[in-house]
Amino acid sequence: MKTYPFIIELLQIAILLGVSPALTGWVRMMKCWTQGRTSPGLLQPYRDIMKLFSKDVVLADNASWIFRFTPYLVFGTAVLAGGVIPMLSIDLPIASTADVIVIVALFAIARFFTALAGMDIGTAFGGMGSSREMTIASLAEPAMLMAIFTVSLASKSTSLSQMVHVIYSGHSLFRPSLAFAMIAFVLIALAETGRIPVDNPATHLELTMIHEAMILEYSGRHLALIEWAGMMKLFLFASLGIATFAPWGIASAGDIGFVPASFLIMMLKLGAAGAGLVLIETGLAKMRIFRLTEFLGSAFLLATLGMLSFFILE
Repeated sequence: MKTYPFIIELLQIAILLGVSPALTGWVRMMKCWTQGRTSPGLLQPYRDIMKLFSKDVVLADNASWIFRFTPYLVFGTAVLAGGVIPMLSIDLPIASTADVIVIVALFAIARFFTALAGMDIGTAFGGMGSSREMTIASLAEPAMLMAIFTVSLASKSTSLSQMVHVIYSGHSLFRPSLAFAMIAFVLIALAETGRIPVDNPATHLELTMIHEAMILEYSGRHLALIEWAGMMKLFLFASLGIATFAPWGIASAGDIGFVPASFLIMMLKLGAAGAGLVLIETGLAKMRIFRLTEFLGSAFLLATLGMLSFFILE
């Protein structure tokens, strides 16, 4: 049995755990620069996580096992998704059994338990945030599946490694269907990661919170795990978009010598993705909650147009 794929798998998970806070810090730092404010620095997310781990956990008297178990499940699903997405190489041990549908299911499991934990304590804001989160999920998940299925039509597989191999070989370049799917994926990623204009991750105004309202009762290591998982989710969606629509630089199967260069190329792509996210967030304002149906409906429409254009034009 070859040990190379397992080494790549562990290396990807280590990069996910170590680099995801830096990506969040990069986005925050760039956003401060564009708004003329002083930046807290690239390493501030690491300091925040370490500070939360050093604090004690405060639990409500009526907190059930769901409330205690959810932070570990959310963190674990994010780590597991990091082993499915080809970041450095397409030669991954679980690539043949885990595909895009599995990734969407992992995100759905984490969201479901987070919504349950938000309602578990019985606070008004937790229930409000859970309701809003599930409303977004009911619209975002079908649109995401439709966008990924549009890409999978060209590669004839829902496996991310196969998608990267087909697009890398040049058989799916410059297709209108991919353009529609990419725009839809960007809209969905903004909603799934809780970024502006769907949600504001920096706000603590109760009436506008969505994700933050569900985790208000968490503290200590539980809050650290949830915050770290949120940073990893932003990293994962950026990596998923790169692997699906711009896979150039990902090492092919057995090409272990290209892995260091693949890591450097991935860092450059993530930096560019973070800069693009900052441009979107600084140019837009948070929309009203009742406008989210139009926003995510547009994403689903674009993904559907991409699928239709594949059958009509290609």
